Amino acid sequence: MDFLLGALKAAAEPTRLRLLALCAHGELTVSELTQILGQSQPRVSRHLKLLCDAGLLDRFREGIWAYYRLAERGAVAELARTLVDAIPADDPGLALDLERLDQIKRARQETAAQYFRDNAARWHEVRSLHVPEREVEQALLALVPGGGIGDLLDIGTGTGRMLELFAPHVTRALGIDASREMLAVARANLEKAGLRHVQVRLADMYQVPVPSGSQDMVIVHQVLHYAEDPQEVLVEAARVLRPGGRVVVVDFTSHDLENLRTDHAHRRLGFTDAEMAQWFGHAGLTPAQPVHLPGTPLTVTLWSGQRPA
Repeated sequence: MDFLLGALKAAAEPTRLRLLALCAHGELTVSELTQILGQSQPRVSRHLKLLCDAGLLDRFREGIWAYYRLAERGAVAELARTLVDAIPADDPGLALDLERLDQIKRARQETAAQYFRDNAARWHEVRSLHVPEREVEQALLALVPGGGIGDLLDIGTGTGRMLELFAPHVTRALGIDASREMLAVARANLEKAGLRHVQVRLADMYQVPVPSGSQDMVIVHQVLHYAEDPQEVLVEAARVLRPGGRVVVVDFTSHDLENLRTDHAHRRLGFTDAEMAQWFGHAGLTPAQPVHLPGTPLTVTLWSGQRPA
């Protein structure tokens, strides 16, 4: 009972209840929460510590940044969600906080979008700074089943390279991207290659414009580190899979290269096998053994998960 009383005591303060509500809407840093609340960083940090100590919030570090989110596991995780749900939806204070949160998220998205616009024409050059693409592509092709792939979806298709790579092995393929500049490059590449069974479309990775249960494979290649909510991307990818279909994520293993965040708009500094396995499980996918491809200085990993037949 003591842990329950401690959690209730930690939440029983206006600022801390606001923090719980905000962290239920995404992963946020101290500086972002300070900006939303209009309070000093030391004060916000103290409140966050109390909430973490009580088990209501989770804290995880990436390089020099620390992120906070509503607890997903533990003795009081369900209480944290119950408290947030109990806040009236029409509360004026909460409405203002969420409006400011929305402004921060839009600013993040614009930073990433501007980066894509600035780098669309030299995307292959940027990627070559981080990982040997030939090795990654060979590992990806090793995942193609013997009978080939019927329908393939490439989320965050960029220049369309994954569509080109898999084109000989698929019946149909669709690539989606939120950047018109990227899609212009992709269309030019696909037309040059004469790939008539491959299309690209402007779309959001959180709202994929294809029916549920319509794809045999979904590729998420070097995209997830830009995502505001990686787990939701995987949930959406799993939604469109047929029984027996597979989601394949290609991204960096967890690292500490801060310049990728500041210079290249990366939201996350890679991922661990444990968190990817957790996200696949949440999406209803059975995770396979990860494939690690060590590089200098970054390691690229292929994580995959299958929808039960």
